[in-house]
Amino acid sequence: MTTPKPPAACLIGWPAAHSRSPLIHHYWLRTLGIAGGYVIEAVPPDDLRDFVLRLSLRGFVGANVTIPHKVGVMELSTPDARARAVGAANTLWFEDGELRSTNTDVEGFLGNLDASAPGWGKAGEALVLGAGGASRAVVFGLLDRGFANVHLANRTLANAEALAAQFGPNVHPLAWDGINEVLPRAKLLVNTTSLGMHGQGALEVDVARLPEAAVVADLVYVPLVTPLLAAARARGLRTADGLGMLLHQAVRGFELWFGRRPEVTAELRALVEADLTKT
Repeated sequence: MTTPKPPAACLIGWPAAHSRSPLIHHYWLRTLGIAGGYVIEAVPPDDLRDFVLRLSLRGFVGANVTIPHKVGVMELSTPDARARAVGAANTLWFEDGELRSTNTDVEGFLGNLDASAPGWGKAGEALVLGAGGASRAVVFGLLDRGFANVHLANRTLANAEALAAQFGPNVHPLAWDGINEVLPRAKLLVNTTSLGMHGQGALEVDVARLPEAAVVADLVYVPLVTPLLAAARARGLRTADGLGMLLHQAVRGFELWFGRRPEVTAELRALVEADLTKT
């Protein structure tokens, strides 16, 4: 009688070598005492269909999905409401023999804010910068939490208008030069663009215009403290960083694959921080 192999999950991407997901999931497997595995699978776009349809045969109980496959895997699985609303999936798992998909960026964003700035959800108006894939997850999460006014600023106004049309009347597209008008009313400011990331342009936003009780979130995590977060903290505002979102978005996938809900701890954060700051 053969002993069944421990459950294993993988990250599907092209390329995917620099992902921190293995570090996160191996930490949880070790600390929870679970026999299991998590590996990176570099899958070219032409091979995606075959790889995903044979996921179980390859010995995997599920997968994370990263660029450029987040849209492609939706046709190869049954997406839930979050994945459909966001238009992308980053997590695959099997349920009753069926391959399903979701987008955990939504709960990663919300969970990180809950941990970093308790009570933030009582805010009235939010200002979201950027209208890409990450912005979709953020807007979905804010509407899910009951925000009645989400202002969406993008350098290409047409992209903000298209996203607002998808999400309905509570989302208001905004030209980039209209940001200063909204800042004094925004109880939550979220940067979903790459501005402020190492090697990218600067994000020119005057946090002094925000209300005193405002919360500032930045999805960028390299550097760990972006200029936006540094300015917000200097003013005494509460903040939520991109590393926190990265850690919190991994929780649900782990639970779906391995049957235990892990915790985002200070030890895990320190482990990933140390890896990010390696020279």
